[in-house]
Amino acid sequence: MELSTAVKGLSALAQDSRLSVFRLLVQAGPAGIAAGDIARELGLTPNTLSAQLSVLANAGLIRSLRRGRSIIYSADYESTSRLLVYLTDDCCQGRPEICAPLAEIVSRRSDPVEEAYS
Repeated sequence: MELSTAVKGLSALAQDSRLSVFRLLVQAGPAGIAAGDIARELGLTPNTLSAQLSVLANAGLIRSLRRGRSIIYSADYESTSRLLVYLTDDCCQGRPEICAPLAEIVSRRSDPVEEAYS
């Protein structure tokens, strides 16, 4: 991953509403959530939500799919994974015990993408 791509992704997450939207989409799994449901869940006005979704989409962190009259948004797990790998790739400096707490957290959680397709 290029530095500019990482900065774009991290910048997109560096705002309260956008981070809340992103976390909600990650929790929703690959099935995603309709824009109206996101707005209601987070108490955002439609125009504010639209702006936040646009920033997240431009950063490559979310995807959208039209279903009838609704637009369904979901987290882009591949892109998110690449960003997380980029952030942690060099964290251990040859000492795995530095990243052990993170690895332990990840290993305790099930894979939301895998669960959705099981």
